Amino acid sequence: MREKSLKIAISGKGGVGKTTLSSLLCYLYARDGQRVLAVDADPDANLGTALGFPPEMLAKLTPISEERKLIKERTGAEPGTIGAIYSLNPQVEDIPDTYVAEYRGIKLLRMGSITQGGTGCACPENTLLKSLLDHIVLERNEIAILDMEAGLEHFGRGTARGVDAFIVVVEPGRRSIETAQAVVKLANDLGVQNVYAVVNKVHEGQLAELEQEINFLPILGHFPYDPVVVEADFRGKNLFDLSESFVQEAEKIKEKIDSLLR
Repeated sequence: MREKSLKIAISGKGGVGKTTLSSLLCYLYARDGQRVLAVDADPDANLGTALGFPPEMLAKLTPISEERKLIKERTGAEPGTIGAIYSLNPQVEDIPDTYVAEYRGIKLLRMGSITQGGTGCACPENTLLKSLLDHIVLERNEIAILDMEAGLEHFGRGTARGVDAFIVVVEPGRRSIETAQAVVKLANDLGVQNVYAVVNKVHEGQLAELEQEINFLPILGHFPYDPVVVEADFRGKNLFDLSESFVQEAEKIKEKIDSLLR
């Protein structure tokens, strides 16, 4: 099968279900025989659990932002130092193949986050993370699913424009809708064209009203509220193996993405 190069960033308010969608899309593209890189760029860092990676495998996978030896080696500066001279173009090409765990055809990379307040300058870490994201989005030939936090702090303008699709996951609730509005504004400010929504945790009768509330975004699909998702999270299992109905809805979303970006 011909390999695709497709970069999808998934964002939204914490707990809204973006990691669930990320994990389902990873499995669907891997099932198609594509090379898939799952990038956990959310400080909460639970994409590996949602994908069903064994705990012992995840325990050995350190977020890149915490790889102090790597950061110093690539940037020339000690992490957290103030006023240090460091490389603005660190070597990152090998990181997505080396600092990863692989399970069922999916490679998992944990980006980690930068803690700013009171910890000194985080510039070396930030530089490495941004360079790594640039490389993943702009240079690698694979399917990359980026599980992002609600903001787009990791993205520069060029990187953001290189993402094929930004998906904002929205659940019923004012805060979730307001987060979606903020993400859309940030994406527009960065010149991103393809921004979509996926509705999650929606009860029967809520969908039409919620769709009206987020009429500023094209909607790719929706998932119902289902206790099986809570159960999967509790058991550390992946939803791909537990819920055929969620897989079917994710397949529809994937087909829409592929059709829109064809």
